[in-house]
Amino acid sequence: MKKHRAFTLIELLVVIAIIALLMSILMPALSRVRKQARSVACQALLKQWGVIWAMYCDDNDGRFSEAGNLGWLRGTWVIALRPQYRTKSKILLCPSAAKRRPSATGAILEYGDSEHTYVMGSGGIFDLREEASYGANNWLYYAQGTGNIQGRPIPWNWKTKDVGQAANIPVFADTMWRGGGPCYRTSETAAVSRNFNRIVPPQFDGQWIGYDNEMMHFAINRHQTGTNMLFMDWSVRRVGLKELWTFKWHRKYPTNGPWTKAGGVQPTDWPEWMRGFKDY
Repeated sequence: MKKHRAFTLIELLVVIAIIALLMSILMPALSRVRKQARSVACQALLKQWGVIWAMYCDDNDGRFSEAGNLGWLRGTWVIALRPQYRTKSKILLCPSAAKRRPSATGAILEYGDSEHTYVMGSGGIFDLREEASYGANNWLYYAQGTGNIQGRPIPWNWKTKDVGQAANIPVFADTMWRGGGPCYRTSETAAVSRNFNRIVPPQFDGQWIGYDNEMMHFAINRHQTGTNMLFMDWSVRRVGLKELWTFKWHRKYPTNGPWTKAGGVQPTDWPEWMRGFKDY
């Protein structure tokens, strides 16, 4: 009689063990590849935003939107650029943060985090259905005078795209809020600002203290110890989270401030979750 050879129980267990080992090796690599792919897709969206911002400036004598005429100051970019994205609102959503944060009570949570969108707002021309995961540098807006906009001295605003150091000036980026205007406390801001100048790093990823802790809005670990950003020369690149403190946010922002290597920050000064990230 002809005998049919089959796997023994031991051989079957060995095969299963090998497959499990291969899966344990491959899964982290596949996860990294997926995250890298989402980051690349995010950069492609920000390049589209670069075209939109450039078109707006070109149509307005090189100027950014005028804060005084558009109402809601932190959302001025939304109002100014809406005609450009109205029919393709998906470009508001980073592939790594395309859903709202879950709420146990069903309440709408307006701010986001590294993995979730924020809600634009309600009332007037805004709608709770409108959400995004990108936000603007609040030092862009065009305005005249020597006063301030929500605590930000007007002369410090960029106002126009035609400036030097454009490759180091943030325009648009991954955020957990509509935008932010990071600023160190100075004698000039102390008299007009409440807490708009806070630039301390978050104690954990996605920490939300309030709308006025403005560096926290950008310091989110959305792309593997980094985030994506559009600059004023319309270039897009991934930046390290600690690198955020080295950019020229406004005309008087010190790029060698106390949260930079040049300014003397020590690795132990950073919150524990950021200590292993690259220093700048």
